[in-house]
Formats: sequence, C-alpha cells, structure tokens
Amino acid sequence: MRAGTLRLARRLALALATLALLSGCAAANKEEAASTSMTSTSAMSSGDMAGMHMNANSGATGSSGASGSTAGMDMNGGTMKVATAAGVIKPIPIQPIGTANWEGMKIAAQATTPVPFVVYNGTSARTVAPAGASFHLMVMLSDEQTNVPIPYATVWATISKEGKVVYDERQWPMIARYMGPHYGNDVTLPGAGTYQLSLLISPPASARHMEYSGVWTKPHRVGFTLPWKPVS
Repeated sequence: MRAGTLRLARRLALALATLALLSGCAAANKEEAASTSMTSTSAMSSGDMAGMHMNANSGATGSSGASGSTAGMDMNGGTMKVATAAGVIKPIPIQPIGTANWEGMKIAAQATTPVPFVVYNGTSARTVAPAGASFHLMVMLSDEQTNVPIPYATVWATISKEGKVVYDERQWPMIARYMGPHYGNDVTLPGAGTYQLSLLISPPASARHMEYSGVWTKPHRVGFTLPWKPVS
C-alpha cells in the first residue's frame, strides 16, 4: 500500500514537472515571436521610407528646385499642381554689374529685364509697373562662404552720370522664383552712357548667431561702373 502511494506521488511530481517545462517553453516561444515580429515591422517601415519616391514632380516642367517642387504638391492625390503668377513663367536674362566683399558679405549687383512687381504693406498691396523703366536692378547679399542669402538689411542705390544724380531710390526686399531673395527696384535712365552705381548697405537689423557678431555693424558703401545702352 505504502509502495503504491510512493509510486503515485512520483508520477504526479513528474507530470507537474513536465507541465511546468512545457509552459516555460511556450512562454519563451511567445516572447521570441513578439521580438521577431517587432523587428520585422520596424525593418519594413524603414525600408519603405528609404525606398519611397517622394518627388511627385519627376514628369512636370516649369519648376526649378526642391522647394518649388513641393510647394504646390497635392499629397493626397499624388499629383503636382504648380501655382504660377499670371504671365511670369519663364526665367529672365540677367546681366552682372559687379561684386564686392564687406566683412564676409558678398554684394552682387545685377540687372535684368524690368517686370511688374507687387509691394505688400500690411494688408494692402500695390503693383509697380515697369512702364518706361530701363532695367530692374537686383542686389544680392549673401554669405561669402556658404552663399546663404542675408536678409533684414537695407539697400539704397544711387546712380549718377558726370556728377549728376539720375536715380536715388531704396531697393525693396524682394523674393522671386528664378532670382531668389534680393533687394530690387526698377531703374529708369535718361539714355545711353557710362554711369556710376553707388550702393549703401545698412547693417542687417536682426538678432545674430555668434559667427556674425562684430561684423556689418556700420553702413557700408560700394561702387560700380555701369555702362548702359538701351535696346533698340
């Protein structure tokens, strides 16, 4: 009787040990499956993102940069809708006038075909027509090392011929699709000849990171010779 009881106890202990072992294996298999599934999901997501073709403008024309290609993108339909100003859809020829350097600021003066532009002042706007203008003057201010445009400055242009001032105007802070950020205005000259262009650059009125501390703290003037011949 006693021997039978001992055998029954041993069998029960063996069964319990086997059940515990099977339960442990099942739990380990669950953890392993969850870990594998999580790794696979992560790899798939990053793989999809890495291989995704984000530029929906591969077949479109009339845009010339990454910022331009995303500005009008319809992300829902995957189609490209480019918003263009009426009548201004082509690049405009640019004629360099000259360049100068002021404490690491590159100052580039250029002339281009006069075009209408809009000046916004708060909620009001007015269009400046190029009627009778000789050319559109553009002054580009940029970091000499990085070519990044420098905003928040003030540019005043004075043009003279034989000591007589024929143009003396502020250059508007402007943005343009093909010209980029610049300071510009339309210029009207009395006729052909050699003129002197003087640009007064005032310090950028903004907070600055430390790499720009101690530079461009006083107004600076640069001059260029401007030969002009109207298009016949």
